Amino acid sequence: MTDARAKLYINTGVVTNRTDIYNILRPLLKQTVSYAYYRGSSVTSQGTGWVERIVVDHPEIASYFTPLSICLNLDSFDYLQFDTTSEQLLVYTLVIGNERVVIEFANSLPHLADDAAPTTGGRPLPRTPEELARDLRYIQMELLMAPDGGDSTDEDEDA
Repeated sequence: MTDARAKLYINTGVVTNRTDIYNILRPLLKQTVSYAYYRGSSVTSQGTGWVERIVVDHPEIASYFTPLSICLNLDSFDYLQFDTTSEQLLVYTLVIGNERVVIEFANSLPHLADDAAPTTGGRPLPRTPEELARDLRYIQMELLMAPDGGDSTDEDEDA
């Protein structure tokens, strides 16, 4: 058999193919993540932000990390390394030269004992939709459809 087989990644890997990198990072789209930017072995910046876009084959678009918005342009990086933690969560490391950005899903709740209620600001977090509706710490928004009944959202991801 002379045909090359497709690569196989199970829970970890170093990925150089842009299509594979895109497919592995796609679950981050529209998610809140924490990130740390390393130069060499030193963390030079870190934060939490919303992954708004993942783009490929658009060298004119910058990758950026802000608390409001993150854009990942796969052309900004040499390769992706991903690993699975003992809690079955993924850690993504995008590398360019001796610089790297480590990305993880933002952990909104601290690790708790099984019977403990999660809290924020000293008050327990809501556990039911009714509790959530009464809790003034959260804002609920209703998204309306376009008058023609179609979905008028823009497609932010480019593959």
